[in-house]
Amino acid sequence: MIFQRKYERAMKHLKEQTGDSPKALEDENLADKLEKNDALAMIISGLIVIVPVALIALLIVCGVGYFWVSGGIR
Repeated sequence: MIFQRKYERAMKHLKEQTGDSPKALEDENLADKLEKNDALAMIISGLIVIVPVALIALLIVCGVGYFWVSGGIR
């Protein structure tokens, strides 16, 4: 890693600040702690964020294509 020393220094500083609190960054069993419908909730929230942006991009592309083929606004 290019910035290995900076990364280690930042992680050491973060550990000093948080003290003995639970550390999600160091928790290797985080996937085991997901609750029953967490995966479904993450999929739904991802769709809520991604689908509107994708639809807007699709409308822009279709609009540009329409005006390019039809010769512009009359």
